[in-house]
Amino acid sequence: QVEVLESGGGEVQAGGSLRISCVMRGRTFGSYYMGWLRQAPGKEREFVAVINRSGDSADYADAVKGRFTTSRDNGKNTVDLQMNNLKPEDTANYYCARSRQQHDLPSSRRTWDRWGQGTQVTVSS
Repeated sequence: QVEVLESGGGEVQAGGSLRISCVMRGRTFGSYYMGWLRQAPGKEREFVAVINRSGDSADYADAVKGRFTTSRDNGKNTVDLQMNNLKPEDTANYYCARSRQQHDLPSSRRTWDRWGQGTQVTVSS
């Protein structure tokens, strides 16, 4: 059974940094593209980042490009999201998710079939 667990959220002032992590329990972690989604109160869940199976390529939403970096360790079944220069509009519940598609494609066409409970990130101004 696949289980996805996020950790590392918290509150930070604008301009600060946070690193959130995710572990996906199961034997096939390295076979999947993994990503990060977020949902702010009253808004729909949105794409943040995706990383390929080997970890040598990633794609980001325009809103976070240049500030966020995702990485993975297939030996530990973990994927991380380093968030720098955080803004109040980054406040959301962040979810780690497993992609249904295992190839590069526009983020608007990517779908997800496993995600965790999320971890809250709050950025104060």
